[in-house]
Amino acid sequence: MTTITSGRSVGVLWFALAAIAGGAAHAQPPPGPPPPFDAAARSAAVTSAAAAFRSRYVSPAVGERAAATIEAALKRGDYDSFAQPQAFAEKLTADLRAVTNNDQHVQVLGGGPPPGTLEPARSEGGVVRADKLAGNIGYLNIVTLGPPALFNPALDRAMTALKGTTALIVDARSLQGGAVPSVSYLASYFIKSEKPVHLYDIVSRNPGTETFRTEEFYSVPTPFSYSGKVVLLTSKSTLSAGESVVYNLQALKRATLVGETTAGGANAAQVVPLSAGLALMLSGGRQQNAITGTNWEGSGVKPDIVTPSTDALKVALEQLGQKPTGNTIEALSQAPVFAPRSTPQPGAEAAVRRMSDENARGEPNYDLLSPEMAQATRPQIEGLKKIFSDLGPVKSVKFVEVGPVGLDTYEAEYANGSLMWQILLGQDGKTVMAAVRPLPPKR
Repeated sequence: MTTITSGRSVGVLWFALAAIAGGAAHAQPPPGPPPPFDAAARSAAVTSAAAAFRSRYVSPAVGERAAATIEAALKRGDYDSFAQPQAFAEKLTADLRAVTNNDQHVQVLGGGPPPGTLEPARSEGGVVRADKLAGNIGYLNIVTLGPPALFNPALDRAMTALKGTTALIVDARSLQGGAVPSVSYLASYFIKSEKPVHLYDIVSRNPGTETFRTEEFYSVPTPFSYSGKVVLLTSKSTLSAGESVVYNLQALKRATLVGETTAGGANAAQVVPLSAGLALMLSGGRQQNAITGTNWEGSGVKPDIVTPSTDALKVALEQLGQKPTGNTIEALSQAPVFAPRSTPQPGAEAAVRRMSDENARGEPNYDLLSPEMAQATRPQIEGLKKIFSDLGPVKSVKFVEVGPVGLDTYEAEYANGSLMWQILLGQDGKTVMAAVRPLPPKR
């Protein structure tokens, strides 16, 4: 499954049973001390990154230039002084972006957050809050488009609470990466049509060739169609999947955009494992709008009403006939109507216990996993069996919190160690996402 994801994301920190973004699976090395980051590791990372660019980058010619650039830099010794993976990842990212015209979907992930990375806003699948404002106007804040199992139920709850409003402001000023199906789902709430509407295509390179394939994306059924006016707030931080939503709705003339020109990242990202705990995000495809025939790569999405992003909410309300006395949702909200879930899902603790036992035996009950989760688990089962059998029987499982993106977080203590779990169950009770990481020994 293709994922449109932000080039500003942090490194992969979890040993994934199934990846959090888009339902795609990315196997990670088992818990343990990281390998030494030396000349051999740097050389292996450059070699594998170069191969990935030659085989997968959406433009074969640019992919070849990018590969040759980092190979030459390695030969010159440009990377010799980088003894830490994160610093090396940042340097490699800069070199690759210089060749790819600052493609924001190109990033080497070094196993830790880049300097200055902020903690994500607490959300449920990316939905942060919904409020009713003066004048029967709704407000919806979304910061990422999580996988459908997380995003769709949260969006449905928020939109149901806002159904009766005469206008809706969707705050996309911090909306960045996300899953392709969730792009279509959000846009579909604002499209009135008995038949699916063609929104956009993703044109992807067939790896190892100079041929391409096209996948079409359409509007999909939602519980209802929102009938009021729609205003989208944008900023220079609106990126990738966030830009896809605002560009598509602007092209359909279904929304007015207020704020700043967006970041300009229209490609679709793939993640490729490198070496020494590194991973490479690169553009394997490009988005193409069904109406305009093009996209916003490098140029960004230009708003209909230009204003600094800090003033966008106030300006939007003025356009809707209001006289706001502030420019923040905290000052303007009259009634919060949605907040991210904070209580554990029924059955999640039992799933942690059951999956721990099944993995230790090497016998997952695939009937209790979603199809995507089952697909992600099958190729990893031998590694999972060793990890969980070495840990031994479960001694205790304790709920910690609903994590920042909406997955339940548990601490599980085993006979020979501890893990932190993040897990999500679907409406049918099946596990649709799970990820674990080791916890330090208790003193």
